[in-house]
Amino acid sequence: MQRLLMIAGAAVLAVTAQAHAEGDAAAGEKVFRKCQACHAVGEDAKNKVGPQLNGVVGRAWGAVEGYKYSNALIEMGEAESKVWDNETLDAYLTKPRDVIPKGKMAFAGLRKEEDRANVIAYLAQYGPDGATQ
Repeated sequence: MQRLLMIAGAAVLAVTAQAHAEGDAAAGEKVFRKCQACHAVGEDAKNKVGPQLNGVVGRAWGAVEGYKYSNALIEMGEAESKVWDNETLDAYLTKPRDVIPKGKMAFAGLRKEEDRANVIAYLAQYGPDGATQ
Protein backbone atom coordinates (compact mmCIF):
# COMPACT_ATOMS: atom_id res chain seq x y z
CA MET A 1 0.00 0.00 0.00
CA GLN A 2 2.78 2.40 0.93
CA ARG A 3 4.53 1.66 -2.36
CA LEU A 4 1.32 2.39 -4.28
CA LEU A 5 0.99 5.75 -2.52
CA MET A 6 4.60 6.61 -3.38
CA ILE A 7 4.01 5.76 -7.04
CA ALA A 8 0.80 7.81 -7.11
CA GLY A 9 2.57 10.72 -5.43
CA ALA A 10 5.42 10.58 -7.95
CA ALA A 11 2.92 10.55 -10.82
CA VAL A 12 1.13 13.62 -9.45
CA LEU A 13 4.45 15.44 -9.07
CA ALA A 14 5.47 14.53 -12.61
CA VAL A 15 2.21 15.80 -14.08
CA THR A 16 2.44 19.01 -12.03
CA ALA A 17 6.05 19.58 -13.09
CA GLN A 18 5.18 18.93 -16.75
CA ALA A 19 2.25 21.37 -16.66
CA HIS A 20 4.38 23.99 -14.96
CA ALA A 21 7.29 23.50 -17.34
CA GLU A 22 5.02 24.18 -20.31
CA GLY A 23 4.04 27.62 -19.04
CA ASP A 24 1.40 30.03 -20.29
CA ALA A 25 2.37 31.82 -23.50
CA ALA A 26 -0.13 34.66 -22.97
CA ALA A 27 1.32 35.36 -19.52
CA GLY A 28 4.80 35.01 -21.01
CA GLU A 29 4.05 37.77 -23.52
CA LYS A 30 3.50 40.14 -20.59
CA VAL A 31 6.73 39.06 -18.87
CA PHE A 32 8.62 39.38 -22.18
CA ARG A 33 8.01 43.13 -22.06
CA LYS A 34 11.00 43.24 -19.71
CA CYS A 35 13.09 41.78 -22.53
CA GLN A 36 11.86 43.93 -25.42
CA ALA A 37 14.39 46.71 -24.92
CA CYS A 38 17.12 44.28 -26.02
CA HIS A 39 15.35 41.43 -27.87
CA ALA A 40 12.64 41.04 -30.50
CA VAL A 41 10.43 38.21 -31.79
CA GLY A 42 8.03 37.98 -34.71
CA GLU A 43 8.19 38.21 -38.46
CA ASP A 44 9.84 41.65 -38.46
CA ALA A 45 12.24 40.92 -35.57
CA LYS A 46 15.73 42.31 -35.91
CA ASN A 47 18.82 42.10 -33.73
CA LYS A 48 19.03 44.84 -31.13
CA VAL A 49 21.40 45.00 -28.16
CA GLY A 50 20.67 41.27 -27.96
CA PRO A 51 19.87 38.85 -30.79
CA GLN A 52 16.34 38.37 -32.12
CA LEU A 53 14.81 35.33 -30.45
CA ASN A 54 12.80 33.70 -33.24
CA GLY A 55 13.24 29.94 -33.02
CA VAL A 56 15.42 30.22 -29.92
CA VAL A 57 13.94 27.12 -28.26
CA GLY A 58 16.02 24.27 -29.68
CA ARG A 59 18.51 26.55 -31.45
CA ALA A 60 22.28 26.17 -31.10
CA TRP A 61 24.11 28.84 -29.12
CA GLY A 62 25.45 31.69 -31.22
CA ALA A 63 23.42 30.82 -34.31
CA VAL A 64 21.75 34.14 -35.22
CA GLU A 65 23.39 35.60 -38.30
CA GLY A 66 24.56 39.17 -38.03
CA TYR A 67 24.71 39.26 -34.24
CA LYS A 68 28.08 39.67 -32.49
CA TYR A 69 28.00 37.24 -29.58
CA SER A 70 30.44 37.31 -26.68
CA ASN A 71 33.55 35.17 -27.04
CA ALA A 72 32.46 33.27 -23.91
CA LEU A 73 29.15 32.24 -25.48
CA ILE A 74 30.79 31.23 -28.75
CA GLU A 75 33.53 29.21 -27.03
CA MET A 76 31.14 27.44 -24.65
CA GLY A 77 28.61 26.78 -27.40
CA GLU A 78 31.17 25.28 -29.76
CA ALA A 79 33.06 23.27 -27.13
CA GLU A 80 29.93 21.69 -25.68
CA SER A 81 27.51 21.81 -28.66
CA LYS A 82 25.09 23.82 -26.52
CA VAL A 83 21.44 24.19 -27.48
CA TRP A 84 18.83 26.53 -25.98
CA ASP A 85 16.50 23.85 -24.62
CA ASN A 86 13.93 24.50 -21.87
CA GLU A 87 16.31 23.55 -19.07
CA THR A 88 19.14 25.75 -20.35
CA LEU A 89 16.80 28.68 -21.01
CA ASP A 90 15.36 28.34 -17.51
CA ALA A 91 18.84 28.41 -15.95
CA TYR A 92 19.88 31.33 -18.15
CA LEU A 93 16.75 33.34 -17.41
CA THR A 94 17.24 32.69 -13.69
CA LYS A 95 20.71 34.25 -13.66
CA PRO A 96 22.49 34.70 -16.99
CA ARG A 97 25.95 35.16 -15.45
CA ASP A 98 25.74 31.74 -13.80
CA VAL A 99 25.37 30.09 -17.21
CA ILE A 100 27.74 32.32 -19.21
CA PRO A 101 29.99 34.11 -16.67
CA LYS A 102 31.63 36.43 -19.21
CA GLY A 103 28.58 36.88 -21.45
CA LYS A 104 27.15 40.17 -22.71
CA MET A 105 23.70 39.93 -21.11
CA ALA A 106 23.43 42.51 -18.35
CA PHE A 107 19.92 41.45 -17.21
CA ALA A 108 19.88 40.18 -13.62
CA GLY A 109 17.32 37.45 -14.35
CA LEU A 110 13.75 36.46 -13.58
CA ARG A 111 13.30 35.31 -10.00
CA LYS A 112 9.91 33.63 -10.34
CA GLU A 113 9.93 30.12 -11.79
CA GLU A 114 6.45 30.73 -13.21
CA ASP A 115 7.66 33.83 -15.09
CA ARG A 116 10.52 31.88 -16.63
CA ALA A 117 8.25 29.02 -17.71
CA ASN A 118 5.79 31.50 -19.21
CA VAL A 119 8.48 33.37 -21.17
CA ILE A 120 9.86 30.10 -22.51
CA ALA A 121 6.33 29.08 -23.61
CA TYR A 122 5.93 32.47 -25.29
CA LEU A 123 9.24 32.18 -27.13
CA ALA A 124 8.52 28.58 -28.15
CA GLN A 125 5.60 29.85 -30.27
CA TYR A 126 7.98 31.51 -32.73
CA GLY A 127 9.66 29.52 -35.46
CA PRO A 128 12.98 30.57 -37.03
CA ASP A 129 11.14 32.76 -39.57
CA GLY A 130 9.20 34.58 -36.83
CA ALA A 131 5.84 33.02 -37.66
CA THR A 132 3.91 31.62 -34.74
CA GLN A 133 3.47 27.89 -34.76
